Amino acid sequence: MADLRALLTAEGYRDVATLLQSGNAVFEADVAAPAALAEAVEVAIAARFGFPVDVVLRTRAEVAAVVERNPFADVADNGSRYFVSFLGAPLSAAERTDLTARLDAVEAGGDLFAVDPAEVYVWCPKGLMESPVMTALGKLKGGPVATVRNWNTVEKLAKLLG
Repeated sequence: MADLRALLTAEGYRDVATLLQSGNAVFEADVAAPAALAEAVEVAIAARFGFPVDVVLRTRAEVAAVVERNPFADVADNGSRYFVSFLGAPLSAAERTDLTARLDAVEAGGDLFAVDPAEVYVWCPKGLMESPVMTALGKLKGGPVATVRNWNTVEKLAKLLG
């Protein structure tokens, strides 16, 4: 993570901080288009480390909105078993409907999920490894890139972003 902080700083981003060994970095940037910023970070990472990495970005306001939305606040009592899949691009209404139908078809075994345009929230009371919904979500093909973080990490990121 120190190498990632150094790279982002060298690329001209300000107030760079990383969170544990989670692959998460927060920073200030003067780029209005998130897609252009994600691409610039991907190019820099590939050039520096020699392998491609998909970058999924969220603004401070978007992370705050994810925490505020929290559709399972009343039931998710363990942040290590509650996940948010951050999508690299928002889903269209048709894509959301399709994804919801695909996940509805899974024998959930107690899991709960909510599909938003750019995030999928999944409460896995038995944990990630025992989650039919997370297993099904991981096997889906053809959608945008995604990265999954547990709720504890999401809240830490929100706090780090202030």
